[in-house]
Amino acid sequence: MNPSTAQARVLVDELVRNTVSHVVLCPGSRNAPLSMALFDAAEAGRVSLHVRIDERSAGFLALGIAARTGRPTVVVCTSGTAAANFHPAVLEADRAGVPLIVLTADRPPELRASGANQVIDQDRLYGDAVRYFNELAIADTHTGQNAYWRSQVCRAWNAAYGEWRSGPVHLNVPFREPLVPDAGQDADAWPEPLDGRPNGQRWTELPDYGALPAFVVPSTRTGLVIACDSGVAAAAEWAEANGWPLIAETGGAGVSGDSAITSGAWLLAVPEFVAAHKPEQVLCIGRPTVFRQVQQLLADADVEVLLVRPDTDWPAPAHNVRQVGQWFAEPTKPADPEWLACWRAADAAARDAVNAALAAEPWPTGPAVAADVMAALPSDSLLVVGSSNPTRDIALAAGPVRPDVIVHRNRGVAGIDGTVSAAVGAALVHHGPSYALLGDLTFLHDSNGLLTGTLERRPDLTIVVVNDDGGGIFSLLEQGEPAHSRSFERVFGTPHGANIGALCAGYGVPHTLVTSSDELRDALRPPDGLRVVEVGIDRDTRRDLHGRLRAAVSRAVRDGVGA
Repeated sequence: MNPSTAQARVLVDELVRNTVSHVVLCPGSRNAPLSMALFDAAEAGRVSLHVRIDERSAGFLALGIAARTGRPTVVVCTSGTAAANFHPAVLEADRAGVPLIVLTADRPPELRASGANQVIDQDRLYGDAVRYFNELAIADTHTGQNAYWRSQVCRAWNAAYGEWRSGPVHLNVPFREPLVPDAGQDADAWPEPLDGRPNGQRWTELPDYGALPAFVVPSTRTGLVIACDSGVAAAAEWAEANGWPLIAETGGAGVSGDSAITSGAWLLAVPEFVAAHKPEQVLCIGRPTVFRQVQQLLADADVEVLLVRPDTDWPAPAHNVRQVGQWFAEPTKPADPEWLACWRAADAAARDAVNAALAAEPWPTGPAVAADVMAALPSDSLLVVGSSNPTRDIALAAGPVRPDVIVHRNRGVAGIDGTVSAAVGAALVHHGPSYALLGDLTFLHDSNGLLTGTLERRPDLTIVVVNDDGGGIFSLLEQGEPAHSRSFERVFGTPHGANIGALCAGYGVPHTLVTSSDELRDALRPPDGLRVVEVGIDRDTRRDLHGRLRAAVSRAVRDGVGA
């Protein structure tokens, strides 16, 4: 057996022993030993193998799988720019705490110095975005390597799963030729046994981290819970049990109970209401990234912030965080029942105002589409929400609570790249119907995520694309003000004129263009395979729409609860 084949087979075997069940592979020459070892493992039913030709897409596919399963997923590529194309997914995995094991094949040192093909410097390629980096020694025909290879896999798995926080790790693996298995009678001969531990055990047993977290301890009768992505369901249960109002960045998706304030994003944007109902403490779960009004509340010097965060890299808008912990304890004081009652009354008034205002607007608008999608989702659905407008529209739709919906968002660095691929990855491992709500630029930026080889399994995933022909999110920001209208369309609006139906046809993905709310709901029947549903909206009206909705909420809250 040649050294490259021996090393690759051992690495794959030890990854499986470390509970890795999904691997995303990109084809290449230098990673051929890993590719063939992974093929054999997949044929034997030891691992689920997903093959993609685009490394950036593959990285986010692996991220989606890992985010949904909560376990390390492996992504493999050849050397050169292939490895560089993993970088956006590595950055997202870093900030979002998603466990990825990145295996990049490489040329041996003597070829790097000779001007060989597909050579870049892959040493610490992803900088401090990874929890662990190691370049394996060149495999050679001698004893003592089996233990070394297996030990390095265990180190990588342990770092990815994380003592304090999960995240990406990087193993760079230089291979010398030959890169394919030997043929002949002695093809399996090797100087030492290449077996792992008995009974499928890991080479090095390590603790399954996640137990014994540090706790934050709320201590007020008038508190507020703000939940982002991680722990939203548990935060909702805590809020319900302890009488604190809960505002989630995902609106009603994934939350439950009478404490859920699904119009919270609107209420926090009403200065009179916030001034009259300012919490003494905010229990913040995760890292809020969407709404400026949330950041303003967390930056208020009169509000104590208790942050639940799995590591020491905590967000602190005013650098005034009082406690940081990995979980939350019972409060030391009972909540004021009038406090929650007042927030619930304001929530009811705001929801009614938003629903009435949206009903009076011509269909479609971003929040109306989000509301229709949420209403049509079957139980046990997965909903992947894109950055920019969709992640705002889900909260601003102010719909009912949907505890039976699981939400995934790439909010680690909140980019639009890789979202189609992440949705495909998450859908492949979700046991139920899957949906994604994306803007047109997010969809177009990762349209290669639709490319699924004829030998690969397609997920049951419906992607809803809200197409406003450009960067509609910018119309809500400062650059969208009338004073900047001359430059807006060229450098922010960026109209593209892309034919999404034709693009889908090129990938062999069914496409439906809907023009009414009824058509949209009909198109959202439980998905069978991968498909795209497109809704065209006018982004020129978005800024004024938000102004009308904000005014309606302000009037309703002022009249209903005296804010």
